[in-house]
Amino acid sequence: EVQLQASGGGLVQPGGSLRLSCAASGFALDDHGIGWFRQAPGKEREGVSYIAVGRKLYADSVKGRFTISRDNAKNTVYLQMNSLKPEDTAVYYCARSPRLISSLWRAPSNYAYWGQGTQVTVSS
Repeated sequence: EVQLQASGGGLVQPGGSLRLSCAASGFALDDHGIGWFRQAPGKEREGVSYIAVGRKLYADSVKGRFTISRDNAKNTVYLQMNSLKPEDTAVYYCARSPRLISSLWRAPSNYAYWGQGTQVTVSS
């Protein structure tokens, strides 16, 4: 059974850092892509970052601040978020896709499996 478990969210002050984790089970990370998405109240779900073999992609709004990585031994994908801003406040989700070309990673419809989400709040 494919499962994704997102964790690591919380309340942080502007300029602070958080590391999100996406623990995967039921499949091997090498065979798929993992995307991080976020959804703020009243807004559409948006792609934040994506990782697959030989590929790491970022939304322009997080480039230089967020870093995606994975540990195959732990079957876990991480999203290190630095220099957080109030506009980063959202529920963050991880999701699984086939390996996608760069132009397709932002579309939620390309992801068949989703984790439950973890809340990130950036506020003073």
